[in-house]
Amino acid sequence: MTASLPLLYSFRRCPYAMRARLGILFSGQKVTLREIVLKNKPAQMLAISPKGTVPVLQLIDGRVIEESTEIMEWALAQNDPQGLLDTKVLPQASALIDQNDNEFKHWLDHYKYADRYLEMTQIEYRQRGEVFLQVLEELLTQNLYLLADKVTLADIAIMPFVRQFAHVDRTVFYDLPYPNLQRWLDCWLAHPLFLQVMTKYQPWQEGDEVVVFSV
Repeated sequence: MTASLPLLYSFRRCPYAMRARLGILFSGQKVTLREIVLKNKPAQMLAISPKGTVPVLQLIDGRVIEESTEIMEWALAQNDPQGLLDTKVLPQASALIDQNDNEFKHWLDHYKYADRYLEMTQIEYRQRGEVFLQVLEELLTQNLYLLADKVTLADIAIMPFVRQFAHVDRTVFYDLPYPNLQRWLDCWLAHPLFLQVMTKYQPWQEGDEVVVFSV
């Protein structure tokens, strides 16, 4: 590990890892990035985080943060120039993220991999997931972003999962009656920091040059 920077193990397409990287970029922090392959996880990552999921952040003092929400909060606690940790909406943001991570993610996985879950049809799984989309649509009738007219923690934590839902079938998603949510997602997909988050890196191997991930 580069001694002067925290070390982030990440996987480009994982929505949890996406939001961790977004939090780091919005905070202006710098980390050493190691892109991994989920089928071939490096021993160095498993040594500090045996559960083997991404993202994993090892701080300079050796402490390890294994949850994406905690990585976002750690980064923004260091520096939060755009006020994503707005205390006025933080309780609401936390509740919305919890609903995303527990309820919506469940139906998202079933919708995306409907051939593995034969109890219901893909359409039925999509409709279950839409319950949360309807909550987001209603919020976006009131503000440009989910909880305010500026970005908050809720936006960067939830957007990668809405993106994944939309990408199951983009035609279907954009035919759904959620114009504000579609506008919000389109804005995020074109956001300079999200475009940077989705930069492709070669999977890390021992001896590779250090990749510094920052704005």
